[in-house]
Amino acid sequence: MILKNEGITDVFFDLDHTLWDFEKNSELTYKKIFSENKLEIDLVDFFKLYVPYNIELWKLYQEDKISKEDLRYKRLKTIFDQLNIKVDEEMINKLSDDYIESLATFNHLFVDTIEILDYLKPNYKLHIITNGFAEVQLKKLKNSKIDHYFQVIMDSETAGVKKPNAIIFEKALEQANAKPEVSVMIGDSYEADILGAKNIGMHTLFYTPKEDYVKVKSHIINELKQIKNYL
Repeated sequence: MILKNEGITDVFFDLDHTLWDFEKNSELTYKKIFSENKLEIDLVDFFKLYVPYNIELWKLYQEDKISKEDLRYKRLKTIFDQLNIKVDEEMINKLSDDYIESLATFNHLFVDTIEILDYLKPNYKLHIITNGFAEVQLKKLKNSKIDHYFQVIMDSETAGVKKPNAIIFEKALEQANAKPEVSVMIGDSYEADILGAKNIGMHTLFYTPKEDYVKVKSHIINELKQIKNYL
């Protein structure tokens, strides 16, 4: 409960995997677009390979080691090859476009998201800092009906850099007219959200449903409602 005594004024959230249930919405999106494009793919086999590989590619994207286009193409091409499914380049590009177009039409949030936003809203200014693509993130917020909670929405394409780069946090703080010493970042990525925020002097709450994180320099929450213990 240390944060309750720190005079926090501003709370910054990550979006995907923190408030917005990325994996569930992504699975529903692929089920839809595979069906629409008449592709018979075993979704269990597909996601078993896709989920960890997509995380790996996103890490490379955050480190500026691959482009957005490479991420979108490779995460499908590589998995189709591993499953021995023949899909030509034109269809992969179409699926990639269909995925981005359809993703924000599914809007499952994590349990307690609305409850915790309602709890925080009267006492703090709320904001988003996300590495997601600009054209998708705002749709996610609007379609899931949580956009009205947030004053500043900073994405990596607008900032020109990705978390954990200090610049994206500094730009978000500047837009929010907030100081790092009275701001807290809440997110699921220890490297991108927590270390990135701590490096510029922000407080942090590391959100992870797992309980195998022990040696981390942050308060840890396993459920969103545990934010009430700190704020």
